[in-house]
Amino acid sequence: MIDLHSHTFFSDGALVPSEHVRRFEQLGYTAVAITDHADASNIHILIPNLLKVAKTLNAVNSTRLIVGVELTHVPPPHIRDLAAECRALGAQIIVVHGETPVEPVAPGTNRAALEADVDLLAHPGFITLEEAELAASRNILVELSGRKGHSLTNGHVVQMARRAGAPMAINADGHAPGDFLSAAMAEKVGLGAGLSKEEYLQVRKNMRSLVEKV
Repeated sequence: MIDLHSHTFFSDGALVPSEHVRRFEQLGYTAVAITDHADASNIHILIPNLLKVAKTLNAVNSTRLIVGVELTHVPPPHIRDLAAECRALGAQIIVVHGETPVEPVAPGTNRAALEADVDLLAHPGFITLEEAELAASRNILVELSGRKGHSLTNGHVVQMARRAGAPMAINADGHAPGDFLSAAMAEKVGLGAGLSKEEYLQVRKNMRSLVEKV
């Protein structure tokens, strides 16, 4: 099991990174990315501190901590440069908060993210076929979300990603222990969105491939 999108109390989550990773370890995860909400105001705080704690935790834990950020409500014209700055600071995975149907994300965010150096477009809402094709061409994962509200368009995301051949991921977008997905629940998120069992297994492979690249 791998989760590429989660939050600690460095943004709006409940736990310090050490407990956060420990709880994923108890669920049998091999890797978890901490991707706290970020913009230009806090990337210089988040990334160095997570790199520091990851170095200590990864020396002793069986669950690998991957250092990331989730660029959140960043104006679309700024996403490319901010993503590059995050990468330069050492972020191992860059997530962009997509155009979920339950938040006022600026139109154009999905496309701006897919044109930048990012790894995952989170809960992309009513992603268009053209955007899904761009994700496929750039090998950027599009997310099926386990989070309430964000998950409303999972079925649409599957349809667009399937038509375009875009790689998908399933993440909890967990903010507290009750949000974290068991293996059985992660599979339900995928199959409930319309994935076949074979497609679900491919999603897991997609996520492993990104972790291996990191």
